[in-house]
Amino acid sequence: MTETFRAIRLVKTEGGQETRFVDLTADDLMAGDVTVRVDYSTVNYKDGLALTGGAPVVRVWPLTPGIDFSGVVETSSHLEFSPGERVALNGWGVGETHHGGFAQKARVNGDWLVKAPPGLSNAQVMAIGTAGYTAMLAVLALERHGVSPEKGEVLVTGAAGGVGSVAIALLHKLGYRVVASSGRGQTQGAYLTGLGAAEIVDRAELSGPGRPLGRERWAGVVDAVGSHTLVNALAQTRYGGAVAACGLAQGMDLPGSVAPFILRGVTLAGIDSVMRPKTDRVEAWARLARDLDPAKLEAMTATATLDDVPALGAAIVEGQVRGRVVVDVNR
Repeated sequence: MTETFRAIRLVKTEGGQETRFVDLTADDLMAGDVTVRVDYSTVNYKDGLALTGGAPVVRVWPLTPGIDFSGVVETSSHLEFSPGERVALNGWGVGETHHGGFAQKARVNGDWLVKAPPGLSNAQVMAIGTAGYTAMLAVLALERHGVSPEKGEVLVTGAAGGVGSVAIALLHKLGYRVVASSGRGQTQGAYLTGLGAAEIVDRAELSGPGRPLGRERWAGVVDAVGSHTLVNALAQTRYGGAVAACGLAQGMDLPGSVAPFILRGVTLAGIDSVMRPKTDRVEAWARLARDLDPAKLEAMTATATLDDVPALGAAIVEGQVRGRVVVDVNR
């Protein structure tokens, strides 16, 4: 009897797209030299856009979405991976052009995989997921541009989301004074301070049109929002500071001025997590295993099943998901 496994499939329809739960076989998987028995996935903002059709994330139909997964190698012809090894995947077009992590099995190019850090379980790896891995890449960018705790405060925008939550916890552990920008400060204030935020500012202070230059405040910024929020964060960044831009929750536009760059020497560092070279991925995951407080990771994490994913996709796009969600694809 042919073995089957459960998966989500997005199917293109005349009216747009449809989400289906299906039983598949290995013949339904795409080409690759490593087959993984998936343990966990997660729901990121991009997954929400794919699931809701809110942006043209999916470019191959039908497709299993899910840009992340962690699991155990089942079969491999790749020299770096052997059956039984724990692995993780973030990005590389998985969940966009290649079947992704919202399934009990995945077959991918082994070059896209990293070995799961010894200090993190497969569930913890997906509690971090692309959002947390992106946050770590942003923190690394700030460090490389000279932002250190003694230089001053670091602003984290979209603070109650996945990237923001992990960024706050990481920066706090590393000794920075973190200021969290959120539209959910009244309801999530205790959550944000529990992760390590020293102060919370309302996102309305940053989300409207602002001046080319504002009062210098931030030594560094981790921005997951874009648009006016990013522009205002740049305008308030101190001389020689750096801003790591990694998201577009408010918008893809950048309605600002060159003033912060040419008058204050501010660096705008773009953070791409999808096509990041493997050496950077390995470094980021090693730092996450070392610098992310497991108790804080647990505090920001909720659990879900594969059946919960469509509703979670809609909720994350609406800004209704706090922190991180681990999806147990086998429940």
